[in-house]
Amino acid sequence: MTKNYRDGGMRFSVAPMLDWTDRHCRAFHRVLSRHALLYTEMVTTGAILYGPRERLLSYGETEHPVAVQLGGSSPKDLAECARICADYGYDEINLNVGCPSDRVQNGAFGACLMLEPEIVAECVSAMKAVVSLPVTVKCRIGVDDQEPEVALFTLAEKVVAAGVDALIVHARKAWLKGLSPKENRDVPPLDYPLVHRLKQMYPDIPMAINGGIADWETITQQLEHMDGVMVGRAAYQEPEMLLEVDQRLFEDDRPVRNSFEAVEAYEPYIASQLEQGQRLSQMTRHMLGLFAGQPGARLYRRHLATEAVKREAGLEVLHQAVELIRQQTIRQQEILESAN
Repeated sequence: MTKNYRDGGMRFSVAPMLDWTDRHCRAFHRVLSRHALLYTEMVTTGAILYGPRERLLSYGETEHPVAVQLGGSSPKDLAECARICADYGYDEINLNVGCPSDRVQNGAFGACLMLEPEIVAECVSAMKAVVSLPVTVKCRIGVDDQEPEVALFTLAEKVVAAGVDALIVHARKAWLKGLSPKENRDVPPLDYPLVHRLKQMYPDIPMAINGGIADWETITQQLEHMDGVMVGRAAYQEPEMLLEVDQRLFEDDRPVRNSFEAVEAYEPYIASQLEQGQRLSQMTRHMLGLFAGQPGARLYRRHLATEAVKREAGLEVLHQAVELIRQQTIRQQEILESAN
């Protein structure tokens, strides 16, 4: 189970990302770090109440600490979903107040809720009333023409009064009109100092910062101001970053030392999923960022991208991809030795 936030439970987390942070991804990331807080993809209240609940919410026990992120704007529905998620054993309930996708806008939740801080507070209060888990909010600093300092500080004031356990702030605006969800991840400028000022105003409320955090220098700098950092695409696209988390931030030994050991440690999970009828590519697609910058990395990615999707693909495909890395590493070493 996750630590209390005031004891460092949110010091490092991997952001919830649609189509990316599924249970296979989380199982892989857990191989790389014992302590990083992992999040599900956003799950809407409608999907939980009326859809394939078991498929959406099931996870492996090894994934702890793991949080579920909910998308919705009805206090009643969110309370019911929070209760359901608590019964599933999640470590945290997080409310999405930052996603700018068209689907979310059509449902009047996600980043749209930055315009409705009172509703967000009602949602937090309703969830807090039915679960003992931490209830947190992930938000932007504003949307469209909102003044960020007003929008963010107003939202924080309302949810703090409602009893929110922690805030995670993506330090960019979301433009609901004129920018795609992809553009919203890069185009609006970052405003870290604004988020730092919010933390100074609420020193007793645990807060993490998200957005543009892609290296350990930035992580270290942000932790001078914030209780935690949330890393998104950088952790997914270059997962070796996670190999450093436990040692740097939690004074614990690394569970694995390098990408080769990471593959070996993840193999039992892959094997178990293959036995259950999952395709190899459903697991290996989350591993394409391994070995980034190493000799043979492109060959490794290409082999997995073309071979793992085949119906009969098994662990031998992964072994072949890793062997390409080993061969290229040996070849480069031989070239260096001959040059000397």
